[in-house]
Amino acid sequence: MEEKEKDKHSVILKEYGKNIQKLVDYISTVPDKAKRTEQAYTLVELMKQLNPQLKIENDQKLWDDLFIMSGFRLDVDSPFPMPEKELLGKKPQVVGYPDGEVKFKHYGRNIEKLIEKAIEIENDEEQEAAIVYIGQLMRSFHSTWNRENFDDGIIIDDIKTLSKGKLHIDLEKVKENALFESSTRRDFKTNTQETTSNNNGRRGGKRRNNGGNYKKRRN
Repeated sequence: MEEKEKDKHSVILKEYGKNIQKLVDYISTVPDKAKRTEQAYTLVELMKQLNPQLKIENDQKLWDDLFIMSGFRLDVDSPFPMPEKELLGKKPQVVGYPDGEVKFKHYGRNIEKLIEKAIEIENDEEQEAAIVYIGQLMRSFHSTWNRENFDDGIIIDDIKTLSKGKLHIDLEKVKENALFESSTRRDFKTNTQETTSNNNGRRGGKRRNNGGNYKKRRN
């Protein structure tokens, strides 16, 4: 029973098992460095074969694990330097989180950052283009949460709130040109232009379909 407990606690990296651990312990005791090195290379290949999932790992990780299992005592000519022992038990750095709460969570903090950048733009046309771009993003985010009773005025009010009144755009202009609709913003065709284009297409179609055989019907 005591022997089993001893073997259990002597395995440093459990994913490799006690047999690999025993081989590492043995190689560490080989007096000739050249033989130790040769056997260490063989053991790394064996580690790959016994653990197929490790084949996708970088060879450096396997050598690092070999040094760790030897208690950082294995002296061989390895292709990679021995990792620093202090790094093994070092805690990862704490991930910093941004201060302050997000005003509108369905938009996210990145929208607030874009609005901050838009406020800094001095050129009026460039600032309006930035507002339109932000409005398109906000509309897509807003529609994900609430698809009913949507209005561009909501987006404009939210932009004013987030910018503390520093960003403005005319609601009628937004609605008339569908500025916050990313799919239609590229064209900016007015209704008159679209109607004219459609009518021209129909007239052209009639000429192509009937050609010279078209005759005016007499009543």
